[in-house]
Amino acid sequence: MKWIPNFNSSNSLRVIFVIAVFILLFLSSIAYKHNRDLDESSKVVMHTYEINIQLERLMSAIKDAETGQRGYIITRNARFLTPYIYSRDKVNTSFITLKKLTADNPKQQKNLEKLFKLIIQRFVSFENCLKYSDPKTYDKRKLDNHMFGGRILMENIRFQVDEMNDIEKNYLAKRLKIYAAEISLSPLFSISLFLVALSFILLAYRQISRDFERLKIYNKKLLISSGLMAESESIGKFSTWQWDLDSDKIDYSDNQYRLLGFEPNAFVPEKETFLEFVHPDDKEKVAKSMENIVVKKQLPFVYYKITRPDYEIRYFKSTGKLLTDQQGSKILLGINFDITDEHLLNIELEERNRELEKSNKELASFNHVASHDLQEPLRKIQTFVSRISEADKAVLSESAKAYISKIEVSAKRMRVLIDDLLLFSRTNTTKKEFIKLSLNELLENAESELAEIIEEKHAVITVSKLPKLAVIPYQIEQLFINLIGNSLKYSQPDIAPEIKIESEKVNSSDYPDLLEPNVKKFHKITFTDNGMGFDPQFKETIFVLFQRLHSKTDYPGTGIGLAICKKIVDNHKGHIIADSTPNKGSVFTVFLPE
Repeated sequence: MKWIPNFNSSNSLRVIFVIAVFILLFLSSIAYKHNRDLDESSKVVMHTYEINIQLERLMSAIKDAETGQRGYIITRNARFLTPYIYSRDKVNTSFITLKKLTADNPKQQKNLEKLFKLIIQRFVSFENCLKYSDPKTYDKRKLDNHMFGGRILMENIRFQVDEMNDIEKNYLAKRLKIYAAEISLSPLFSISLFLVALSFILLAYRQISRDFERLKIYNKKLLISSGLMAESESIGKFSTWQWDLDSDKIDYSDNQYRLLGFEPNAFVPEKETFLEFVHPDDKEKVAKSMENIVVKKQLPFVYYKITRPDYEIRYFKSTGKLLTDQQGSKILLGINFDITDEHLLNIELEERNRELEKSNKELASFNHVASHDLQEPLRKIQTFVSRISEADKAVLSESAKAYISKIEVSAKRMRVLIDDLLLFSRTNTTKKEFIKLSLNELLENAESELAEIIEEKHAVITVSKLPKLAVIPYQIEQLFINLIGNSLKYSQPDIAPEIKIESEKVNSSDYPDLLEPNVKKFHKITFTDNGMGFDPQFKETIFVLFQRLHSKTDYPGTGIGLAICKKIVDNHKGHIIADSTPNKGSVFTVFLPE
């Protein structure tokens, strides 16, 4: 509802004031004796008036904060928090003014301190209500307690304000009584009284004129705000409506009509009228939710379809809450969202998921081929080559012997390549079941797998205490095998490998370019060795599938090991990086979320 100032009434008020001015000028000729006393009395009145005004402003700021908080809890629209945000400044301003006004009154100063403590408690109650109404930290019991406690605090605040007002009224009454006893009925007193009254009326007239100008500005801002709200509804594809349950009257915002396919105010909003737009599949569900709203005092999210006059089907989401105003009227405030675009996007995502599932099945089929069909001919090749005896080889030419030797080497490499490919594929396709385990246990298993090469190279592995985390056990074990095996493979000749494994807890904010900010804590595990190292320019590419920094004749391998490490860390929502100095060693760092 928009308020429009009554300018005719304003003009009449101005005429009345002009007439009163001439009357007071005529009567002022009979009064001037008690001008000083009257001036002192007017100061007392103004002092009391200023205190009352500041107390009212104080209460108004708290009420605005309370209204903004309730609006935000109901709608989750941050616009409602604007009066709440600015209310503290208003309260502080009024408190400072009141402290100055009551500086000569110790009793009022004490009451003012009590009032300010109650207001601080009320704002703490506001913050708790916002905290426990948030979906992430929602706690109905705590929210109800703080809402009820807030109401009690508001009653105490009102009581304290009323007490201060009563004290000021009593002071004013006593001072006026003293003044009345001193005043006489002489013409000079009458003249003074009327002159002062005239000055007050002129001041009041001036203030009223200013108030009217301010109201014009506020009304203009209100019109602009209403226009912006209407534009926001249009852009955000949502609408608002109010249902007065006592009068059974429903009001729609302009965009509610548009969402239903009509121009604003094209029809009279009624419960039955809205149900006519609801798709037959959802009509019973929507009608039932509207009936239950009075009992439950709120409308949980309801998803349904509506049919426009042009037979276009749109998807809606609605929510609301039952409110009771100061007169006891029950009003249901609701919001409708047009979620058609999101619904269609979900359908598209479901289609993509089905395609992804199909791809996964094809990948599983590939795994079957790789693990059975590809390995079977490879086993036959290795079997037949192994059956060529030394006597058979003796009668072969040197070139034939070389060819057979190359066949053996290539078959072995093919076997390793197929096994590594299957291992890499397994990190994608197998079930990812997380179990909370000590990483030290998994590391011991990895060392057992590598025991032969560790003993052969006389490697020294130093391990600090590792954390206990929820992980995919066989994958983390494979991660340790690959990283330790990598250090052993690329150790320097004639130097015993030394591998140091350390762990520490870090904040994601310490590594903003690497770690996910939504997870605050990570465990940083470093693998440091004294091996041959590599050129730092390759620290990114070494995790790429089939990427090798050395020829296969120098160092055996397929270039899949570190790619598997990266995939395992990705499966755990972590991060892995590498750094190295040639001929001095390498450092592989793994970040796993807590």
